[in-house]
Amino acid sequence: MSDPPLADPALVDPVLADPVLVDPVLVEALAPVRTALLAAARAEAERIRAQAEADAGATLAGAQSAAAGIRAEARAQGAASGAAAAAAERNRAHRAARAGLQRTQREAYQQLQAAAQQAVAGLRAEPGYPQLHRRLADAVTRALGDGAAVREATGGGVIGEAPGRRIDCSLSGFADRAVRAVASQQADGRAP
Repeated sequence: MSDPPLADPALVDPVLADPVLVDPVLVEALAPVRTALLAAARAEAERIRAQAEADAGATLAGAQSAAAGIRAEARAQGAASGAAAAAAERNRAHRAARAGLQRTQREAYQQLQAAAQQAVAGLRAEPGYPQLHRRLADAVTRALGDGAAVREATGGGVIGEAPGRRIDCSLSGFADRAVRAVASQQADGRAP
């Protein structure tokens, strides 16, 4: 038996990608099969390429959509964060303004209280003070009864006490109550 003749290098089967030594008659007989296989392989390769391209397009579209969603969410979070920061700043400013208002009101109250105390302190030097003192003492005695202890209040006026009861008609007490009433009316939005 002799070795088969070496095939012409031009007859190397491209489907196998290896040089195959074949009989030229066999190559010619298998040409339609080879052509059909190559066509099928090319068609399959094209289908795979088209599918890969479609998959890549779908992946890219999904990634772009996801990126758009992430950007939108980031914008929303940024807006929410910005809104939260703005709300926090408004709250801080409101608290600061409220604290400033309360401080101003407290200072005004203290100034009014000091002015009222100073004004009633001057009443003791007035010529009508002894008559005012008697009238206050009489009013306290009538309210508490004859057994009430009525004494001179520090700074002027009187304080009366009976078992379980006390009436403060001191000048200082009148000033404090007047200031509290004015402050309460101011807080309620009413004119004093």
